[in-house]
Amino acid sequence: MTENRDDAPLHADAPRGVRIPVGWTGSVTEIDPRSTPGFDGDKKAGKQRLRELDDQLDDLQERLFADGRAGAADRSVLLVLQGMDTSGKGGIIRHVVGAMDPQGVDITAFKAPTDEEKKHDFLWRIRPHVPRPGQIGVFDRSHYEDVLIHRVHGWADEDEIQRRYGAIEAFERELVARGTVVVKVMLHISYAEQGERLMERLERPDKHWKFNPGDVDERAYWPAYMEAYDRALAATSTEQAPWHVIPADRKWYARIAVQQLLLDALRTIDPQWPAADFDVEEQIARLRATME
Repeated sequence: MTENRDDAPLHADAPRGVRIPVGWTGSVTEIDPRSTPGFDGDKKAGKQRLRELDDQLDDLQERLFADGRAGAADRSVLLVLQGMDTSGKGGIIRHVVGAMDPQGVDITAFKAPTDEEKKHDFLWRIRPHVPRPGQIGVFDRSHYEDVLIHRVHGWADEDEIQRRYGAIEAFERELVARGTVVVKVMLHISYAEQGERLMERLERPDKHWKFNPGDVDERAYWPAYMEAYDRALAATSTEQAPWHVIPADRKWYARIAVQQLLLDALRTIDPQWPAADFDVEEQIARLRATME
């Protein structure tokens, strides 16, 4: 089992997927979607780990939120979730993010831009949703759609894609400078696994609502999407905002890896309970008087 001690989270071997280094020249296709880097347990052990660390994640997030409510926090976390359809973004939100107090979490699902949003630069609709101090923001898809699907379908030329890479890097540098820890995750599933998950949605009436016929059409562009991810990750994985590729054919592994990355982010911030702005002993005495 991996090391869970609270005093050594950043150095112990733990499930974090594959961190993409600055200047990366590899390909996501070289990473096995069924692998479990940093974790040698099975599914049962992975699910147990998820449960065991839920309380730590919740405690750290509550401290951050309390600090924000007290007006003392200047830190926040942004979790960027990217991945092909069925890669498990919703499961991450339910099983990992869902363990935290919803008051301190802001989830934004970015869909196709509206006519109004198309009149502005691609980051215009993103900026209002960045997390406030004390908050954890979650982007279910994100500004990266504008360098992924736009490249695949030719909706932006190469010069514009390169400009957007630069704009993204500057935007994330700005977030980090103001106190946001940016956690960027690509949930990496295989073509075969996606097919199985789509088929399950078709075969189960309770999952029909999740199915979009366009998902089958997009499978024809799989190699182009992998290349688009390669280029985006290589261009925008920085020291201050690195990418992590999370093998996601095993849903349980993807969840414990993202949980670990969020724990790392919060432990880096190390939020503390805000000090009382009143005389505690005085208030205890006042309260006791009402109870006699």
